[in-house]
Amino acid sequence: MIVSGGENVFPQEVEHVLARVPGVADVAVLGVPDEEYGQRLAAYVVAAAGARLSADELRRTVKEELAGFKVPRDVEFVASVPRSPTGKVERDRLLRG
Repeated sequence: MIVSGGENVFPQEVEHVLARVPGVADVAVLGVPDEEYGQRLAAYVVAAAGARLSADELRRTVKEELAGFKVPRDVEFVASVPRSPTGKVERDRLLRG
């Protein structure tokens, strides 16, 4: 769970919305430090081959389905989401780039 500005956000809920967007091959949503809110949501998105996605499009999709405070402020496109052998996102590796 991520606490952002006093609101509780479950990253899996946001990940499920983003994963349904055509062209999204993989996604991870994490809390990252934020001076104003304590934490903010950051989405790390892997686009499928040939897909043309935009950060604004992904934010709009989340906003249409979930509350505004659940919309990731940061959307970063990455080549892959690093995962452990059990499938858990390796947060430290992802944040280091």
